[in-house]
Amino acid sequence: MPTAYCEKCKKKQEMKDAKKVTLKNGKPAMKGLCPKCGTKMFRIGG
Repeated sequence: MPTAYCEKCKKKQEMKDAKKVTLKNGKPAMKGLCPKCGTKMFRIGG
């Protein structure tokens, strides 16, 4: 599972429901949710 930094928990977490997305400039990224608090998480270069 991909990991990203959660701003609310203040530490790296594994993303829940991670989805691959493409940014406007064509670069890959990942979107998901924090499994502990439910905050949206985002990572560039997924």
